[in-house]
Amino acid sequence: LRDEESGYNKNLFCIPKHYEEDLERVFIPHGLILDRTEHLARDIMQNMGSHHIVVLCVLKGGYKFFADLLDHIKALNQNGDKSVPITVDFVRIKSYC
Repeated sequence: LRDEESGYNKNLFCIPKHYEEDLERVFIPHGLILDRTEHLARDIMQNMGSHHIVVLCVLKGGYKFFADLLDHIKALNQNGDKSVPITVDFVRIKSYC
């Protein structure tokens, strides 16, 4: 999907009934987001080499993405040739301004 495209037809997805009238199109399908998240985890693991990884989540909005990314990183870490230490922490931002 290129930036100038207007998304995917909502009929291609299982949309909960209570969202059908409010939703016109799907811009980025969940599967594509998961795929890109997995690729990002692979890039992180490759670029970090054997260095200790510190993963920091900005609460509250980033938690779901953070959890998915961390799951992929942990899976790669467990199934790879080497295991690197991972530290997880959370911060809460008072304001984005």
